[in-house]
Amino acid sequence: MENSHRFFENRDCKYFPCHKGLQDFNCLFCYCPLYRLEHCPGNLSYFEKEGRRIKVCTDCTFPHKPENYDKIIEILKRN
Repeated sequence: MENSHRFFENRDCKYFPCHKGLQDFNCLFCYCPLYRLEHCPGNLSYFEKEGRRIKVCTDCTFPHKPENYDKIIEILKRN
């Protein structure tokens, strides 16, 4: 895919790819804008540490799939 306002792939990043298994890897949402949401459409889990519930997104590729750009924007508009 061509880099644009909807897609950006940074192969020079020392963490690229931060998740495995994607053909077109969208780095536009490197830090997931949905992280603050308790219920997001991604593949997440939680663990407890010192009485705090911590969200774990290690196995989530939702924000990195180019086809999810519009879904993310809609969720952000609602929240």
